[in-house]
Amino acid sequence: MDVRSRLASLSYAQARPATAPGAETRTESGGFSSLLGSFADTLKAGEQTAKAAITGGADPHSLVQALASSELAVETAVTLRDKVVEAYQEILRMPV
Repeated sequence: MDVRSRLASLSYAQARPATAPGAETRTESGGFSSLLGSFADTLKAGEQTAKAAITGGADPHSLVQALASSELAVETAVTLRDKVVEAYQEILRMPV
């Protein structure tokens, strides 16, 4: 019995580093936050371009491009939100 407990503790000690949180999980979690950051940057750039166009500092072509990229970012965020809500509702409908 002592041999089996020793073998189990050795197996656990070897498997423990593989399951410990490491640098890989930290970089993967940064994916969604970087996506949110780029979304915010896109909206901020569109707002700055719109302000510059109002004051005469930007041409209309750059304003249209900024508005189109902002619209695309918002539509993407809304679609993503709808998919998450739909998945959540599907999980709630699952029998327990």
